[in-house]
Amino acid sequence: MQAASKLFYQEGVQKVGVDRIIAESDVAKMSLYNHFNSKDSLIAAWLEQRDISWRQWFQETVEKQATTPTDRLLAMFDALEEWFSQPDFRGCAFINSSVELVDPEHPGYQVALKHQQAIYEYILQLVYAAEIANSEAVAEQLLLLMEGAIVVAMMRRQPGAAAQAKAVAAILI
Repeated sequence: MQAASKLFYQEGVQKVGVDRIIAESDVAKMSLYNHFNSKDSLIAAWLEQRDISWRQWFQETVEKQATTPTDRLLAMFDALEEWFSQPDFRGCAFINSSVELVDPEHPGYQVALKHQQAIYEYILQLVYAAEIANSEAVAEQLLLLMEGAIVVAMMRRQPGAAAQAKAVAAILI
């Protein structure tokens, strides 16, 4: 899983084949297929694992940086800037994978949708706690700002996209 995670994130889920993962991980092909019946199930498992670790990191980082719900909504963008500044940042594994996979029925695509829904629910929880009117719409707009900042930061290599999105979020909030 470590080798698949590194390769999928750095090079993309379509470009990396099972043989390359096996070679990088020094695991027998039969062993890989004993755990994952296909590359598609390996992609889904990788995304599920990444969902858990990324959301945990994100929420902990936000909660360390701010205590009130409103401040946490803005701290989300500080957490993103921290992530964007990492030397191995190559965008969002979920956005990247869903673009590559295309098929909404693919198990990896489904995991990406669940991840996005979980992030939306976290934002919505903060918006409700901050007692902001039109909570669902504001949560959707903040999610859109986050995802836009992720794409801009990845494509342009600009960690400052998070600060720009935060400025817009402050007006929205």
